[in-house]
Amino acid sequence: MNNSTALGTEPIGSLLIKQAVPASIGILVMSLNILVDTIFVGNWIGSIAIAAINVVLPISFFISALGMAIGIGGSSIISRALGSNTKPRALKTFGNQITLTLLLTTAMVVFGLVFINELIPAFGGKGDIFDPAKIYYRIVLYGVPLLALCMMGNSVIRAEGKPKFAMIAMIIPSVGNLVLDYVFINLMDMGMAGAAWATTLSYGLCFLYVLYFFLSGKSELKISIPHLGLNLSVLKEMSALGGVTLARQAVVSVTYLLMNNILFDIGGEASIASYGIIARMLMFALFPVLGVTQGFLPIAGYNYGAHKFERVRESINKAILYAGALAFIIFVLIMIFPAAIVSVFTDDPEILSKTPQYMRWVFAAIPVIAIQLIGSAYFQAIGKAVPALLLTLTRQGFFFIPLIFILPHYFGELGVWISFPAADILSTIVTGYFLNREIRKTIKG
Repeated sequence: MNNSTALGTEPIGSLLIKQAVPASIGILVMSLNILVDTIFVGNWIGSIAIAAINVVLPISFFISALGMAIGIGGSSIISRALGSNTKPRALKTFGNQITLTLLLTTAMVVFGLVFINELIPAFGGKGDIFDPAKIYYRIVLYGVPLLALCMMGNSVIRAEGKPKFAMIAMIIPSVGNLVLDYVFINLMDMGMAGAAWATTLSYGLCFLYVLYFFLSGKSELKISIPHLGLNLSVLKEMSALGGVTLARQAVVSVTYLLMNNILFDIGGEASIASYGIIARMLMFALFPVLGVTQGFLPIAGYNYGAHKFERVRESINKAILYAGALAFIIFVLIMIFPAAIVSVFTDDPEILSKTPQYMRWVFAAIPVIAIQLIGSAYFQAIGKAVPALLLTLTRQGFFFIPLIFILPHYFGELGVWISFPAADILSTIVTGYFLNREIRKTIKG
């Protein structure tokens, strides 16, 4: 049976839960992996090792984000192609995703290895950090193309309507990395090389699973050599839609950079520490909301391609309802227990006294972000790259970044923190307007 047809036939509510729960679990496990991995490396190797990994992380993150962007951009096309029963386009798109991911990531790895001695210091790997960073960087870079292929393949698996397989693909490298960390660092005492090989081999395990999925008959996308040939129209649409994801990652990076500098000037190291705790909470706490958003994408794309517009409308409404309800629960927990949450991260009296108040401000408008997330995701799902890009950038790019420059002049450090809810509310209003207009214009029910 063609499993993707379930996206166009099953009840939207149960379908959304089936898609969202595995996506949420996968995001949660990956988030926990980052936290636990840092604890292992810090305790078993030392603080220099954490600094070395942080130097390499932006480089490997960008290359893997490239795979994610190609995956999400191509998967939008695949969902709509399967929905409209134009399978040859889906196959051609998948083949182009594989070729483009391999070409770009391999080129970047070669560039990264050739200029290794220049890149590491440029990203902060100086002094005592340089040598361990170089060890880690070189080994991890070999495995990054596999990670990019995994990120790309994961989006395709989800586009086919098989979220459980996508979830397993996200869990395998997380669990594998932690187990291999223990073996290579703690048992075999391999130090930075052990940490690097644990990471690289965990990417390899994930790649083998994704490869197994596509070669074992579990996927309905059976590609052949001709599908791997690059097609200009597919590449243009895939790049435009994938650019939304890349732009989002770029803005996140710029936001971190600006926040660290502004907070250091206003409140010093303690304020940056507060932001570090709050940023981790934003990453962890919102995993179910992000899971609903990911689960929503293939449902909306498939039914839009199948011209089942009433189902598209229902998927939008239910996704906003579910994501909004989950965001409200998170909001309540943060408002009631901010001090207890902060105490898990630190026992510093200064940070404990200030961070709970800041955290409340940051999460103050979280219940409304469901509209912003689902709204921008909808335009990506239906293949409208320009509005998807602009709406994705509204929250952090168009509102938050200007606000953190303006509001501190009037409210001091508090101005930085109230920029979060202000940006959430403004971006939600803008997204809600354009989403409603698009629904009235194109979804006739």
